[in-house]
Amino acid sequence: MSAILKVIDKLKLNVSNIEDVPESFSSDVYKLTLARGENVFVKIPFNKDKLFREFQMLETLKEVLPVPNVLDIWYGDEDTTGALLLSAIQGMPCTGAIDEKLSYQIGMYHAMLHEVAAPGYGYHVTGGYRLLDHNDWRFYIQHNFAKWKEPSSEILDAKLHERCLLRFEELFSALPDPDGPCMVHMDFRPGNILTNGNEVAGIIDFESARGGSSEIDFTKVNRYIWEADPRTKQPFIEGYRSIRPMLNLENVLPFYNLYDAFSAVVWCKNRGIEKNQAFLQENLITLKNAVGN
Repeated sequence: MSAILKVIDKLKLNVSNIEDVPESFSSDVYKLTLARGENVFVKIPFNKDKLFREFQMLETLKEVLPVPNVLDIWYGDEDTTGALLLSAIQGMPCTGAIDEKLSYQIGMYHAMLHEVAAPGYGYHVTGGYRLLDHNDWRFYIQHNFAKWKEPSSEILDAKLHERCLLRFEELFSALPDPDGPCMVHMDFRPGNILTNGNEVAGIIDFESARGGSSEIDFTKVNRYIWEADPRTKQPFIEGYRSIRPMLNLENVLPFYNLYDAFSAVVWCKNRGIEKNQAFLQENLITLKNAVGN
């Protein structure tokens, strides 16, 4: 709570109420009611690169997608990473039933995001845009997986770990050439899609967004939307295709399902196994299914 009070002071806000926003896994997010009755949000990212990345992404996308407006930014001090003051979007996270119209719209907005070209394969950091080594998406994916091998071995049993490594090589070798570089969200899931009725009201949480290949961005859609209700898949694809061609999902979804879950296991280790136990168990099940266990 001390961090949000400091941010309120630094941004000179006159606040009548502070609410903690749940389900914010990486950053601290607060809903503030200002003295004049207006609701705004403050986001205090995990590190300064995430602060800068979200700011740059929201500025880039404000004429493209329904995203929050950046009302102010504080660049932090030696104790606090900084904060974004964001406008409130009139909508709720899309965690309920998704009908055909809404699924079509979600697909359309996802495609609009992927239509935004990136300067290269890379991401915004404090001070500019950092290209990936060799500006090579495949090298980046392979390098990430390699650095996760050791920490994941401390969580996964030996047999599952070995099967994950073998399955990665099998699926990686079958991937098509990547597209892009385009802007990818990296966490495009129902909790980050705000709706009003059966209309998309906004897209939020761009702190992990980057210039990449669109193929990585369907993993959460598949897990949390299509698998939850298979009837949503075709309308989503039709909405996406109304803006840009859809890649061959059958070639990439099995790979990124494994890659994402493997990454999540390491994330849980780094951020705390006990407090992220439910998320860890979800991803262990995904890994076991991915390797046919």
